[in-house]
Amino acid sequence: MAKKDDVERVADEHIGKGGVLVRLYFDVQDKEEGKLQPLLTDLVNNRLLKEKGIIYCYGKVNEPIESNGMFVASAIVTVLFSGLAPLVNVVFNYAPMAIELIKPEKEFHMKTAELQSVLLDLSSVSLTYSRYMLERIMKKEDIEAVRKQIENRIVIGRRTIDDSKKKADDSINST
Repeated sequence: MAKKDDVERVADEHIGKGGVLVRLYFDVQDKEEGKLQPLLTDLVNNRLLKEKGIIYCYGKVNEPIESNGMFVASAIVTVLFSGLAPLVNVVFNYAPMAIELIKPEKEFHMKTAELQSVLLDLSSVSLTYSRYMLERIMKKEDIEAVRKQIENRIVIGRRTIDDSKKKADDSINST
């Protein structure tokens, strides 16, 4: 019982600082039944546990079932994140089939800087995904045009960030 109390205490402490406790549901499919449980165990023990912003995670890997000539296994993983940004990154990088928010139960408050970080992460993932898709589908000359647009976007983005920082610094200095 003491271990459960310790886990709840740690969760409550981090949630009070903007943390998020979620249950993630994953599935894998393969024609070979023996591959599935090791893949899901590796996901929990060797991948999720090493992700930045994860305080702890534990999970249960279910026995595979056969469906439509394939074997399907699932895992239910409870994860305590230090904030919303790490949760967003894990969702994008590992694509769980479902997400259940456990805590906070009523409201979620976040600092503006964290929201900005989450939005930039979303933008980055979107850009990476778009680049991947475009490189696999487009002709080489079209890819080069898009690559130049992306490079220009980076230049403009850096300039915008620098200008915003300068304006913020000027505002602080003028008060």
